[in-house]
Amino acid sequence: MANRAYKFRIYPNDEQKILFAKTFGCVRMVYNHWLDRKIRQYEENKTNVTYTICAKEMAAMKKMEEYRFLKEADSIALQQSLRHLDTAFQNFFKQPKTGFTRFKSKKRNKNSYSTVCINGNITLSNGYLKLPKIGQVRLKQHRSVPSEYRLKSVTVSQTPSGKYYASILFEYEDQVQEKELQKFLGLDFSMHELYRDSNGKEPAYPGYYRNAEKKLAREQRKLSKMQKGSNNRNKQRLKVAKLHEKVSNQRKDFLHKQSRQITNAYDCVCIEDLDMKAMSRSLNFGKSVSDNGWGMFTTFLRYKLEEQGKKLVKVGRFFASSQTCSICGYKNVKTKNLALREWDCPQCGTHHDRDVNAAINIRNEGMRLVIA
Repeated sequence: MANRAYKFRIYPNDEQKILFAKTFGCVRMVYNHWLDRKIRQYEENKTNVTYTICAKEMAAMKKMEEYRFLKEADSIALQQSLRHLDTAFQNFFKQPKTGFTRFKSKKRNKNSYSTVCINGNITLSNGYLKLPKIGQVRLKQHRSVPSEYRLKSVTVSQTPSGKYYASILFEYEDQVQEKELQKFLGLDFSMHELYRDSNGKEPAYPGYYRNAEKKLAREQRKLSKMQKGSNNRNKQRLKVAKLHEKVSNQRKDFLHKQSRQITNAYDCVCIEDLDMKAMSRSLNFGKSVSDNGWGMFTTFLRYKLEEQGKKLVKVGRFFASSQTCSICGYKNVKTKNLALREWDCPQCGTHHDRDVNAAINIRNEGMRLVIA
């Protein structure tokens, strides 16, 4: 079995918006309450409060007068919040690099909650999405869902600009057959162009954030000078949020189209296994790295390739792709200098473009890994 999610915009009425706001608040409260409980118990006796204990305590809390408001929210959504907390807590101890889970802020966090389909409590039909406690919400279904897909869960979210979305997860039988890998492509990460491929091509990434940076700075300056709590500040906050949302949507649209073109043309794509967070910190390229969205691009590539039985292969991050001549294999240590964009191989005399040569080496190494 495999899962696939479809994200649709929803249009709740005024009453439903109030119910969504209450659910977002209850889910956040439950998460923060039991995160505090887990932290205190671990500090006192080094033990963990399990999901089962949390769920029992929450059921008892609902009967208390001061926590009666929890009954207004979807009970499954509250349970899912506890499950997410339990998973985050376990992930930290399994992989400390993921970071310790933080308290959810009313102002900084994106409002969202998840609920599970049980006994037909969630349905999608005729342009409406039926949700527990909320009822029928108008939905813009811009693409059809195959009839054999089974609805599994829904995540409702609200963006900082005030728009509502429903990400609907479906389960289906995975019948994808692995394709014979014949066409290979190597991609070398590029700060400004997003990537250079092994054919010498580049997508010429527009740099949406960089283009909007001056306008964003101007609008954010206006926001910072306004009085907190005022109507004008709220209007300006929405204006800034819409600008950020536009940049984000432009980036996603571009990356989806690029990944689709590559997926349709090639059977196997080879890339480097890069640590983008470390790169942005150590090389002070935070804005440039975040702007082109390499991590998002590789995620899109992976699932699109897998849907067609194709492969995304990651080459080790310490593989000397930029230093090695793709013709004769000579290793040129001078290319450790990032300013050196072109070089001639001292052994075979081949002239190399740094990024194209690296992409060819990544492709060749990926082919070797697949064949081996």
